[in-house]
Amino acid sequence: MGTNSGNTTNTSVSFPNSQPYNDSINTYFSQQNSNLHPLCIVSPTTAQDVSTAIKIINSTPETPNFAIRPGGHAPFTGASNIANGITLDLRGLNSIKVSPDRTTASIGVGATWGDVYPHLDQLGLSVAGGRAGQVGVGGLTTGGGISYFSPRYGWTCDTVTNFEVVLANGTIVNANEHENPELLIALRGGSNNFGVVTRVDLKTFEQGPIWGGTVYHSVDTYQEQLEAFAGVNSAEGYDEYASLITSFGYSAQGKAVVNSIVYTKAEENPVVYRPFMAIPKLQLTVVTTHGSTLPMLTAVYQHWDSSLESVEGIPGMVWAISLEPLPPAIYARNASRNTLGLADASGSLVVTLLSATWDDESDDEEVEKAARELFDNIDNDARKLGVYEPFVYLNYAAPWQDPISSYKSKNVQLLKRVSQDVDPKRVFQTNVPGGFKLPK
Repeated sequence: MGTNSGNTTNTSVSFPNSQPYNDSINTYFSQQNSNLHPLCIVSPTTAQDVSTAIKIINSTPETPNFAIRPGGHAPFTGASNIANGITLDLRGLNSIKVSPDRTTASIGVGATWGDVYPHLDQLGLSVAGGRAGQVGVGGLTTGGGISYFSPRYGWTCDTVTNFEVVLANGTIVNANEHENPELLIALRGGSNNFGVVTRVDLKTFEQGPIWGGTVYHSVDTYQEQLEAFAGVNSAEGYDEYASLITSFGYSAQGKAVVNSIVYTKAEENPVVYRPFMAIPKLQLTVVTTHGSTLPMLTAVYQHWDSSLESVEGIPGMVWAISLEPLPPAIYARNASRNTLGLADASGSLVVTLLSATWDDESDDEEVEKAARELFDNIDNDARKLGVYEPFVYLNYAAPWQDPISSYKSKNVQLLKRVSQDVDPKRVFQTNVPGGFKLPK
């Protein structure tokens, strides 16, 4: 593969202090990953390039550890970068092609959703992809994926008809309903445990303009906000065009409620959001899942409010908790064909996410302690109120959490079986330490 910027086909290999190396390091979402310095960065542009890289890595007497970076948005240390190892920077795998019959978009995992949507918009099409433009296609999709369109089409991974994957021996395979069908299921939630995914083929659908925006409220309206949220997140009457995130945020400027509301058709001020619009307006992550009852939502808010005392003195602190509806329209649509473990769930659930940012890594321990305590309290109340759901959404999980173990025993066993079939030497369990590994 050469040195500094040498290549095999179109693969470049960059080393510390070179411009390509620094450019890659400086484009991670989180400081924690930008602070890691691999021995070299391999930047392929085709699946064959990835295959060649994997074969070379495996040909060394002792297989070195390596990291897989599709977009680089995962926030915690080592998720998609590595110190003293090799990083595969997949951002060059960014092609977007629509099938002649317009039913499928084949997308390189290094593309971002900000690349994908403009390409499809001009064709009047869309996919059930991520909600933030800077997020990469690969990581979000193999971790499940919540989309503005999920109430209509399910998790992002549910809409994948084919994964192109480079296995540990360098073989390029497809995983779909006809070839490697168990690998297809495993990759719907199984993350980076089976190979290097290089392309995903997603179902497309016709889509015109959508309506939405962000509305800010005084935190004094929290009870009205929670009542409105519980009303929207009704399992029986959930409006499948509605996508909502209600957040309670703290920063040095004070506290506020922020509602991100999207309606995936061109209807202004739809009925489902009118309870929110009637409320007077202003101009790290951790995750848990629980039921959508008003007492549970109130408990989440109260625990967040009580937790502020432990973080208010930390410089640059932003401490926000977000409630995201997870109705059966999303999780039950294709539950038997993914590994997320929600086939037996019932009723509307809520994914509760803590997003925290701060200035100085010397405060990392204090922030983690506060976050753990907050979510222990939320989970304990969920158990007391009979609405606890053990599912942990992998794409939001903190490094100390174990999302794959939350997928239920049957699915974990399938993941282990597929891993043994496609990676008998356990390369992606032992030599790819980043991300969430299969339970031992």
